[in-house]
Amino acid sequence: MKTLFAFFLLLVTCNSVMGTIPAIPADVYNHQLYYTAPATIWEETLPLGNGRLGMMPDGGVDREHIVLNEISLWSGMEADYGNPDASRSLPAIQQLLFEGKNKEAQELMYSSFVPKKPESGGTYGNYQMLADLNIDFSFPHRRKTTSENDAAPVTDYRRWLDLRDAVAYTSFTKEGIDYQREYFTSRDKDVMIIHLTASRRRALSFSAQLSRPKQGVVSMLPGIGKEEGTLLLEGTLDSGKPGREGMKYRVAMRLISKGGKQNISAERGITLTQGREAWLVLSATTSYAASGTDFSGNRYKEVCDSLLNAATQHVQIKESHIASHRTFYDRVSLTLPSTEDDVLPTNERITRFTERESPALAALYYNYGRYLFISSTRPGSLPPNLQGLWANGVETPWNGDYHTNINIQMNHWPLEQAGLSELYQPLTALIERLIPSGEETARTFYGTHAQGWVLHMMTNIWNYTAPGEHPSWGATNTGGAWLCAHLWEHYQYTQDIEFLKRIYPVLKGASEFFYSTMVREPKHGWLVTAPTSSPENAFFVGNDPTPVSVCMGPTMDVQLLTELYTNVIEATSILECDADYAAKLREALDKFPPMQISKGGYLQEWLEDYKEQDVHHRHVSHLYGLHPGNLISPDATPELANACRETLNRRGDGGTGWSRAWKVNFWARLGDGDRAWTLFKSLLYPAVDPQTKRYGSGTFPNLFCSHPPFQIDGNYGGTAGIGEMLLQSHEGFIHLLPALPKSWHTGNFHGMKARGGISVDLEWKDGKAVKAILTATIPGIFHVKMPEGVIRAKAIIDGQSNNYTGKTISLSLPEKGECVLSFE
Repeated sequence: MKTLFAFFLLLVTCNSVMGTIPAIPADVYNHQLYYTAPATIWEETLPLGNGRLGMMPDGGVDREHIVLNEISLWSGMEADYGNPDASRSLPAIQQLLFEGKNKEAQELMYSSFVPKKPESGGTYGNYQMLADLNIDFSFPHRRKTTSENDAAPVTDYRRWLDLRDAVAYTSFTKEGIDYQREYFTSRDKDVMIIHLTASRRRALSFSAQLSRPKQGVVSMLPGIGKEEGTLLLEGTLDSGKPGREGMKYRVAMRLISKGGKQNISAERGITLTQGREAWLVLSATTSYAASGTDFSGNRYKEVCDSLLNAATQHVQIKESHIASHRTFYDRVSLTLPSTEDDVLPTNERITRFTERESPALAALYYNYGRYLFISSTRPGSLPPNLQGLWANGVETPWNGDYHTNINIQMNHWPLEQAGLSELYQPLTALIERLIPSGEETARTFYGTHAQGWVLHMMTNIWNYTAPGEHPSWGATNTGGAWLCAHLWEHYQYTQDIEFLKRIYPVLKGASEFFYSTMVREPKHGWLVTAPTSSPENAFFVGNDPTPVSVCMGPTMDVQLLTELYTNVIEATSILECDADYAAKLREALDKFPPMQISKGGYLQEWLEDYKEQDVHHRHVSHLYGLHPGNLISPDATPELANACRETLNRRGDGGTGWSRAWKVNFWARLGDGDRAWTLFKSLLYPAVDPQTKRYGSGTFPNLFCSHPPFQIDGNYGGTAGIGEMLLQSHEGFIHLLPALPKSWHTGNFHGMKARGGISVDLEWKDGKAVKAILTATIPGIFHVKMPEGVIRAKAIIDGQSNNYTGKTISLSLPEKGECVLSFE
C-alpha cells in the first residue's frame, strides 16, 4: 500500500542510509506516533477523544480490540461524609501540635478527623471504562494451505496516529489485498467512527461485538424500512446505596457499508460479509446530571438518532472533524533540531533516546501533550482526570479521580501557554460545583466559625470535599487554594474582566476559610494552618522513630496562601470592591511564617527543621513557590533559589513519572536548561522492561506517562516543562529562552502565549534569539527581558523603529498590535 506516509518513510530511509538529514521537513515526524506491529498491551494503543468520548484501537489484524470511554461514567453517588467529631476534636489536635506532640495529634485524628461513612448510603465511586469493542475479521484465501496453521503472512503493516488531524490508521497487506482502517472521534458530530476498506471487492468480512466486564447488557433495535438495525449496550453502575440506582449509560452502534451483506443480532453483534468499504458509527451517553442531559427514553432515542444522522454524513464527518480539531491544534507549533532517529517507529525512538541525543523528540512530546489535552476535555464536559479520558477497566487506579495535591493542577499547567484557553471552562465549572459541598465541609470539620469553602486532597464528580480517609495524607486542606491559583492564572493570560468578576467570589470564599481557621503557633506567633500535612511526605519528631505527617504551617501551605491572599487583594483593587477585607488580608499576610532555609542549605519543608522519612520522596511540595508559583526566582530571591537547587539535588532525579515531570519545570524556572533536559530524558525512560515486561516509572510505548501505572499528569507536566524552557512570563515580564538546553541550539516556535494577553513567535540560532514577533490580544505595556547573549534589540511597531540596550525592553501595544523584535 503506497500511502503518503509510506513515501515519506521510504524517502527518509534512503537519506538515512546515505548519512544525510532527511530532505523532507523534520516536523512531519513530530506530529505522529507510528508502529510496525499491533499493540500487545493497552499502553501501546492509540488514544483518540473528542473531550467526552474516547477510544483506543490496538490495530490487531485478525481481531481488533478497541476500548471505549465516556468521561462522566462513574460509579457511586453524591453523599454526606460529614463527621461532627472532627470539629469537636480540633482544639485538642491543635493543642497537641502546639506542644510538639505531632504523633499524638495524628493518632487522635485517626479516630476523629476522618470522613464518616454516609449513613444514608452511597460511595465515593470510581471512573470506569465504557465498553469493549471487538472486531473479528475473516480473510479470503488465494492460495492453498497445507494446514489450518499455515496462515497467509501479513506484510507492509503500519499503524499510526496523526496528531494534526486526530485520526488513527491501521494498514497492511494480506493475500495480495490492501486493508486500511481509519478511526476518529468526531468533535463536532459527537460520534466515534471506524472506517474500514479493502482494495478488492468482497474482501472485507467481519463481526463487531460490544461488551463490558460488568453491568452491561447487549440488545438491538431493528431497522425501519431499508435502515439497518442498531446494536445497543447499556447498564447501570453501583451507587453504593441499597435501592438507589447508580449512573446509567448507553452505547449504540450502526454499520454502513458499500457492498456485502449485513446481519445484526444481540448474540453475534453486527456482521458484514464480502463487502469492500464500511463505517462503524458509535455514540454513547450517561445519566451524569452536570452534563445537562435528560436520561429518559427521549435521550436514548437521541443517541440512536445521532447515529442515523451521522450515518448519512459519514464521508463529510471526517473533513469537519479535522477542521474542528485543527482550530485548536494549529495554534502553536514547535521545531527543534532533527536527527536520523526522528524517522524511527515511536517505540524504537523512545528506546534510542536512552542512547543518544534526539532534541526533536521533545517537540513530538510537546505536540502529543497538546493533542491529549484537546482530546480529553471540552467546554461543557469534565476536566481530564488521572486517566485523562482513557481507562482500561472498571477498577481504575486511585479511582481515576481528581487528586488536588498536584495531579489535577499538573494536568492544566500547559493549557494557557499552548493557546487552549477555552478548555479551562470544565475546570472552572468543576470548582464552582464544589463550593456548596466545600462550605458544608468547612463548618462540619472546622466548626461553625469557619467561613468560606474548603477542599482537601481529592475530589470526584460527586463533589467530594471532605478529608481523605487517612489523615497522614488526607488532612491536606489547600486543594481549593491551589485550584484558585489556576483561576487566577486564566485571568492573567486573558485579562478577561468578566471572568474575574465571575471567579472573585470563589477566590474570596477560599481565602475566607483560611482567614477564619488559621491559628497562632506559640513559638513565633505566626499564623499557620493546623492540622495539615506536606503532601504525602513524613518526618521524625526528635528521637522518636515513628514517622508522622500531621503538622502545622508546612512551607507549601504558606506559599499557596500567600499567593491566594495576594491574588484576592489584587482582584479587589481591579474590581474596586471589598477594600476593608483586603486590608485584613494584608495584615494577616504580615503574620505568615517566612520561607526558611534549613541548616543543610536546602529549603525547609516544615515549620520546624524535621528530618524526612524519605529524602528522595516523589513530592517536592515545598518548592511550589518556585513552580508553579511565582514567589521564588533566581533574580528576585537568589538565596531561596539556591536553597531550591540544594533541595532538588538532595531529592535526586528519580521518582515517579509525574514527579520527574515536575522537576523538569523546577530546573527550567532555575534557568538550568541542561538539567531540565536531563530530567526530561529521565521522564522518557522506557517504562516496560523488555526482559521482565514489568512496568516502572517513565514512558510507555504510546508515550503515556507511567507513574506506574499510567497517569496522564506526567504527560501534561512534561509538556509544560518544555514550554517553560522556551518561554516564561510569571515574573511580570516576558523571558525568551530562559532555560535552553545546549542540544536545542536552533529552532523556532509560533503562537505560544504569555501572561498579559500576548502571543509570541520566536526564532533562535546557535543558542541565541534572532527574531521575535509579539502580538497583543488586548492593549497594554509589555516588558521583555533581554535574551541571554544579546547586546541590543530593534523593535518595529507600526513601521516605527526603536533600538534597545540594557536588561528590559518595554513595549506599548494596541489591541492586535504587532511588534517585530530583532536581536544582535
